[in-house]
Amino acid sequence: MAIRVPSMELHRSAPLLPGGRGKTCLQKPFLVQANRSGGLEKANTRLRGTQGSGQPKKRVPLTRGTVSAPLPVPGNIPRPPYVGTKDVPEISKEIQMHDKESIVHMRAACELAAHVLEYAGTLVKPSVTTDEIDKAVHKMIIDAGAYPSPLGYGGFPKSVCTSVNECMCHGIPDSRKLQDGDIINIDVTVYLNGYHGDTSKTFLCGEVDEASKRLVKITEECLLRGISTCKHGTSFKKIGRRISEHAERHGFGVVECFVGHGVGRVFHSEPIIYHQRNNKPGQMVEGQTFTIEPILSMGSIDCDMWDDGWTAVTTDGNLAAQFEHTILITRTGAEILTRR
Repeated sequence: MAIRVPSMELHRSAPLLPGGRGKTCLQKPFLVQANRSGGLEKANTRLRGTQGSGQPKKRVPLTRGTVSAPLPVPGNIPRPPYVGTKDVPEISKEIQMHDKESIVHMRAACELAAHVLEYAGTLVKPSVTTDEIDKAVHKMIIDAGAYPSPLGYGGFPKSVCTSVNECMCHGIPDSRKLQDGDIINIDVTVYLNGYHGDTSKTFLCGEVDEASKRLVKITEECLLRGISTCKHGTSFKKIGRRISEHAERHGFGVVECFVGHGVGRVFHSEPIIYHQRNNKPGQMVEGQTFTIEPILSMGSIDCDMWDDGWTAVTTDGNLAAQFEHTILITRTGAEILTRR
């Protein structure tokens, strides 16, 4: 899951806004609005939707269904500290570093998250509801003795995020049935033995048109290219540059208002990982864990917020796709902890 602060720049002193009930990205939990200046507008000056693989089929705009009650978690399963309050926690300034013992715990949490995500993907079929996916994911997580990290985070009512078609991220599972030709991002985070493992993937539902398949393929490639830059001593800004270069080459826009984050004992911490070109300072350090989770769009990279305070959709209704891994920085590269 991505994070946000309510400003055009990342102000460390600015508190997160609880609830975020507005209509624009500036009022949405988990969001950072990046500063656009100088040469950083390059990604936004070219025409979009010229991917050369035909046009995506026309879809009925996404509408919300009925959201059922949050599912119970057995009392013996440890909860993250934010559970029980509707306030969105502040982004921790802690840079989460790991020794051999804590790396074992991170690997276990991330392995479970990856396993759950893989299982969730097998459920993606026409006529299946996102609420059914949530229930299956919830059961799998608690059966493993873990807590579904999104449940109760800032009042989020479900155990997984399901973002369909033009939804960029943080879609709330509901009674809407998946349609043939949909794409859906499923974002799974588990809290196991005091550590969070965080991952997401965009799945194809039924017969999906070639343009949509291409968006999904290039988004995953962008994630892997961003990860390929990572190792001890590398500047964080190289991640955004590598992602932007590949997205632009294929005619897609990189969404700027959602970012990756440090993850470990704390769900969301620094460093903030920008997926677009940027000049932010900072270097990676061996033993550090964080997420990279780019979102690509066929059209507008700006978002509108539904009044549920969570669901972020593209302003023009064009499709968006996202992929995410939790990685561990090593001396020579990066270990993808959530890879299956």
